[in-house]
Amino acid sequence: MAKKLFIAEKPSVAQEFAKALKYQMSRRDGYLESEEAIVTWCVGHLVTMSYPEVYDIKYKKWSVDTLPFIPETFKYEVISSVKKQFDIVSSLLNRPDVDTIYVCTDSGREGEYIYRLVEQEANIHGKKRRRVWIDSQTEEEILRGVREAKDLSEYDNLANAAYLRAKEDYLMGINFSRALTLKYGNHVKNYLRRDRAVISVGRVMTCVLGMVVNREREIRSFVKTPFYRVTGAFGIPMGDGKEKPFEGEWRAVEGSAWNLSPLLYKENGFSEKKDAEALMEKLGAILPSGAMSSGFSGAFLEKCEKK
Repeated sequence: MAKKLFIAEKPSVAQEFAKALKYQMSRRDGYLESEEAIVTWCVGHLVTMSYPEVYDIKYKKWSVDTLPFIPETFKYEVISSVKKQFDIVSSLLNRPDVDTIYVCTDSGREGEYIYRLVEQEANIHGKKRRRVWIDSQTEEEILRGVREAKDLSEYDNLANAAYLRAKEDYLMGINFSRALTLKYGNHVKNYLRRDRAVISVGRVMTCVLGMVVNREREIRSFVKTPFYRVTGAFGIPMGDGKEKPFEGEWRAVEGSAWNLSPLLYKENGFSEKKDAEALMEKLGAILPSGAMSSGFSGAFLEKCEKK
């Protein structure tokens, strides 16, 4: 009897698929199996791009003479720490009784890449492959995804984008990390007082580091400047001539004469002290004759620091 093989990206997701499919499955080493189907999983990436020294031992030593490193054909290898699970998945993908593979890795470029690398290294041939694309791991969504699964070839462009992104990261990281370390590594090592220093460069990490550095520069060059808030002391009548005091803050709400005024630092403060004092004079003239006059005891000016 031909079986379906469902391959997820993580063990927890595989468990959700097994529950949703409602097959009577038995636990095996690295997978679940019933008479109708098999459910297995990756553990994130099982396959990675090979280091430069795999291409040629001369690349093991960092040297300007071997830069840039741009191979004509990229090499891949199974990650040693997860080789056992790769071997399990590979054997299941190639089992003679498996005729249809349902790719259930995460719906996105990285999930597509994880499966394509496994398929590539497992050397699969002659199997029907269906892509399950879901937005959540509810039973209803899983069953819909399986029911509406498309041929894997419809996601070839997504896979191509994933391969290209990985190659870009690989080339950028290896070449720029080596080049900058060879050029500036000694300076960094001496500054940090260490035996050695590596300057790591990456498509994401370098941009994030740049954002952190720029923010730190902003913090260090920040100059405090004052703005002025206007607050008022009020009292709520509680009976028997007693009042409950509270403090209110003036704000330029939408619809007020001050809304979006250029004199404001923000909606609850003025850039200039004189403008805040002018508002206090108006409040002093208006509030005592208003409905809250019995509870108003005065407006106060508070100097704050811009943050």
